[in-house]
Amino acid sequence: MHRIGLFSEVGDLSPGSVEKSASKGKKEMMRETRLGLSKKKDVNFGEWYSEVVVKGEMIEYYDISGCYIVRPWAMSIWEIMQTFFDAEIKQMKIKNCYFPLFGVQQKEKDHIEGFAPEVAWVTKSGESELEMPIAIRPTSETIMHPYFSKWIRGHRDLPLRLNQWCNIVRWEFSDPTPFIRSREFLWQEGHTAFATKEEADTEVLEILELYRRIYEEFLAVPVIKGKKSEHEKFAGGLYTTTVEAFVPNTGRGVQGATSHCLGQNFAKTFEINFENEKGEKAMVWQNSWAYTTRTIGVMVMVHGDDKGLVLPPKVASVQVIVIPDPYKDADMQGIFDACAATVKSLNEVGIRAEADLRDNYSPGWKYSHWEMKGVPLRIEIGPKDFANNQVHAVRRDSAAKIDIPMADLVEKVKDMLDNIQQSLFECAKQKRDACIQVVHTWEEFVEALGRKKMILAPWCDDEEVEKDVKARTKGDIGAAKSLCSPFNQPELPEGTLCFASGKPAKKWTYWGRSY
Repeated sequence: MHRIGLFSEVGDLSPGSVEKSASKGKKEMMRETRLGLSKKKDVNFGEWYSEVVVKGEMIEYYDISGCYIVRPWAMSIWEIMQTFFDAEIKQMKIKNCYFPLFGVQQKEKDHIEGFAPEVAWVTKSGESELEMPIAIRPTSETIMHPYFSKWIRGHRDLPLRLNQWCNIVRWEFSDPTPFIRSREFLWQEGHTAFATKEEADTEVLEILELYRRIYEEFLAVPVIKGKKSEHEKFAGGLYTTTVEAFVPNTGRGVQGATSHCLGQNFAKTFEINFENEKGEKAMVWQNSWAYTTRTIGVMVMVHGDDKGLVLPPKVASVQVIVIPDPYKDADMQGIFDACAATVKSLNEVGIRAEADLRDNYSPGWKYSHWEMKGVPLRIEIGPKDFANNQVHAVRRDSAAKIDIPMADLVEKVKDMLDNIQQSLFECAKQKRDACIQVVHTWEEFVEALGRKKMILAPWCDDEEVEKDVKARTKGDIGAAKSLCSPFNQPELPEGTLCFASGKPAKKWTYWGRSY
């Protein structure tokens, strides 16, 4: 089980684990030694990740494989992103709704075939077999679209733009990974219908830009905006756009979020027609788009280190932790009052600050605890700081330290949080960019793939060639696939050939292994 060998913040201090005669100091030492990570990010990434999301109090493993308990520390990150995205789509006149978890999943052949291996079915009620199996939604197109057909009659009913925040079940059987690949996860899914393709195309890119902002502006993770290949696009859709992230430690891409134009495929299947302004019968153009709690996993993978999580300030529920650092004969009450005043001053200007005033843990334990949880900035107040009317600030990302006069506290902390946010993004982008390699031949491609690169290569845009690339690179750690063709296309000189087929190249495409 994944949980073996992992400890909570205070470890296992049951009577059988510690001798009854052990001193309080010995117990405190056990607490502190069990707090840190036992795995190194650069040595065993998979085990490091499994450990850091548990010890960082992001998730807890559940009794059903591939399912996880999302703890408040992670849920707060999801809520911050949700607050941003929900406000943005409401400005776009998109309305929230909720559709049932269950569906019959009968229509749209390509769509059903694409999701068939992942669909979980309810087949019994108590001891009775159901007359018809009921699908648990892997996505909601086939659940929602029959009602689009009912609600849309004329051009005045358009556009219809809905979003729901909900859970999804996809019965993943291979390599479940917390946040990244799980059998149940949280997401938002938007489903919209328009009178024209132009309106649908416009929305696809507007939503994709919001997804870029979530990753780059909130999570400090660089992404590449682009279009999925025909082979990798959403099942049953017209085309799929994506924001692609990359994890340098594993050399794997991550499909960060997708915005699909469904075209008229679903409208035809579900008879979603309307009478246009000329009195003619027409079919709607539809989109769907979603991002999930996968975002949190990508953030952990990109920024985390051997001390634990590293949270960007914009998504940290606690941006500043204030810790008293008392010494013998120090004015304890004065130091505690200074901690409370510091928190109050920061809270009043919208900075999410808390004080850790627990007296049953040493300052050193608290430092390690909040480093593990990734709080961006730690403020320490000891007798010297109290006497000098200052605080001692320590950054989580760089461990840089600075003394701040109380008179400058708010301004300096604001600047430091802004700088941490920007520094995390710039560092992540620098590492990501160092992993991008341009290749022109199959030999160069194979060599770059072996070095865990994100590969940019000229491609003929042939689906059979893409399938062949997968087949030729299949191995124990997974096959290579196209990640996306970036919207920002480098120049493609005339006569450039596809790296895999030798045919004339039509575009530049990113390739690599992926989650």
